[in-house]
Amino acid sequence: MKPLEYFKKNRERMLEELMEFLRIPSVSAQPEHKEDMQRCAKWLSNHCKAIGLNVEIHQTKGHPIVLARTPHSASKRSYMVYGHYDVQPVEPLEGWTKTKNPFEPVVKEGNIYGRGTSDDKGQLFTHLKAIECILKTGSELPFNVVFLMEGEEEIGSGSLSQFLEEHAADLRSEAVVISDTGMPAITCPAVTYALRGVLAFEVFLTGPDRDLHSGIHGGGVQNPAHALCSMISSLHDSQGRVTVPGFYDEVEPLSPYEREQFKKLPHNDESYKESLKLKKLFGEEGYTTVERRSCRPTLEINGLTCGYQGTGSKTIVPSVASAKITCRIVPHQKADVIMDRVCKHIENICPPTVSIRIVRGHAGDPYIVEPDSPKVQAALRALGRAFEQEPTIMREGGSIPITMEFKRKLGAEALLIGLSLPDDNAHSPNEKFSLECFDNGVATSVYLWEELSPLSS
Repeated sequence: MKPLEYFKKNRERMLEELMEFLRIPSVSAQPEHKEDMQRCAKWLSNHCKAIGLNVEIHQTKGHPIVLARTPHSASKRSYMVYGHYDVQPVEPLEGWTKTKNPFEPVVKEGNIYGRGTSDDKGQLFTHLKAIECILKTGSELPFNVVFLMEGEEEIGSGSLSQFLEEHAADLRSEAVVISDTGMPAITCPAVTYALRGVLAFEVFLTGPDRDLHSGIHGGGVQNPAHALCSMISSLHDSQGRVTVPGFYDEVEPLSPYEREQFKKLPHNDESYKESLKLKKLFGEEGYTTVERRSCRPTLEINGLTCGYQGTGSKTIVPSVASAKITCRIVPHQKADVIMDRVCKHIENICPPTVSIRIVRGHAGDPYIVEPDSPKVQAALRALGRAFEQEPTIMREGGSIPITMEFKRKLGAEALLIGLSLPDDNAHSPNEKFSLECFDNGVATSVYLWEELSPLSS
């Protein structure tokens, strides 16, 4: 029997097993679910053993990490599959209309609804089921496969970084397969080959040592809110480009292959504008909306705070004004370098009438794997076979810091093969996972190991 024949024969049983997995309320952020996290790790461990994997549960200062391996051969190379079994909190409960209980999943309208269906239990499960199909049919893998499944992704993967350092020699892999992202549409499967990095900081401007009466002092002292607004407005030009010196120095132009592939993505500016209730779109000239959102660096004001915020008016010159700022950076930029350049520029344009303090926050570098690399091309072929659609490549505008951890500590590139759809409501009520994506996800994983096989000989 071939692996996908086994899948078709056992599909209903496998879906019920996924339901069992989803029923465990493994909410990592909430202390009251600490025992549920342990229970979920144990369930996952037992399930992997039943598949035929060798399993270890590693306790951490936070939640357990589950390692599950195919029968190991020292002469074979290794690949890793990464996923997480923790899920987001379910609140607000009143938003859940497809199922009364987010941890009692239901199948409706070709989808399975419940917390964790798409992010990430459902996507992770497709790879586990694919390996089951391969092992139970006696099919041979030309390499070792190890599953690394953590319980802290939704709270920052605090324990994973140290775990990778301590077990780096044992976890060296050719690549790490991750299905925790999405595809643009069921008719447009895609491999994400690049992610933007992120850096965050907060700017504080202080004028007088206290709020002042605007009638008595207005006009005689610099209002820090005015100064801050003037500084912020100067950070972009009229074309939407960031004016910080050196901001674009390391940004490499998109290749013709990349730009041609992006044209295949199902994006429409008018529909996008309407979905956001905007009169007009805005962005850096010379780039499409898709490219602006995923391939270009940005500087965004996330919050502005100053003066009186209560009901009515209070006639003051405020003492302090502040702004929260983040930058999304693209491959070949470095978070610490851009942080230095942006902060130095902001300090330089601060007028002498106010004092400035900048508090630096979190930062993470961008990620990229060459889109025409043999492994990415193998993943594209697997997607094409499973979905029976022409696949494409894409960049994501968001950040997944753990991809850089795998690269730095294990020397492994990430293959981001997202199976989630844009309307799957990850982190929101009525989270869902398409049954078609589940079926095709299992097939993609089976085909992926076949397509990667020639690269491991």
